Order: sequence, then C-alpha cells, then structure tokens
Amino acid sequence: MGLEEAINRANKAIENSAALTTKQRKNLKTSQFCGPGRSFPVNDCAHYTAALRLLNRSKFSDSTKAKIRACVNRKGKAMGCTKKSEKSADIDALINSDVFKTTRELVEQSLESKGLDFDDC
Repeated sequence: MGLEEAINRANKAIENSAALTTKQRKNLKTSQFCGPGRSFPVNDCAHYTAALRLLNRSKFSDSTKAKIRACVNRKGKAMGCTKKSEKSADIDALINSDVFKTTRELVEQSLESKGLDFDDC
C-alpha cells in the first residue's frame, strides 16, 4: 500500500468514525451546529476535527467559511479539543524534556550492554 492510499484510508476511517445517524443528527441541538442549515455539527472532538478538515471542500463563500471556522474553533476550544499543530507542540515538548532524554539514554545504554538477549523476553 502506498502512502497516498494509506492517507486516503485514514481520512475515510476518520469520516466514518465521526458519522452521525439521521436520528442522532436530529437529536442534536441547533447550537451544536456551526454551518447554515444545520451543517457542520460540532458535538464532540471527532466532529470538531472533521469540520475543520472538510470545511474547505464546501461550496460556501469565503466569508461564510470564516464564520463557520470561527464557530468550530470556539466550540472545539470549549470542549477541550486540540488542533494537530497543538498536539505536535505537546509531542515536541515531551521529546525535548529531560525525562524523555534520560529515558532514551537508559534504553540506549541497555541496548548496548553485552549479555542482554531480548529474544528471551
């Protein structure tokens, strides 16, 4: 499987995991939508992510997209959802932490030590 196919499969899996049934969608409050005509539901972090990702595919005007994006971001922030870039920053902070460096050094030392046979584990 090529990289492009893997990305497409991952995107499809995200879309499917965020899919609402008609009954679930009808039961959402109007305030849980960010787009006109009850479009762009943002009732959880999965839908927050999906809304941001799918917004540019919509045929709404740029000004409407900007309003929708602001609404989605506001609701996402209120729910504690994070953007990918924020997650990346958290991962970078973790990788650059002293604890991670110490753990990595210990693992590297143990791998270099003679007499350790990880096949026995």
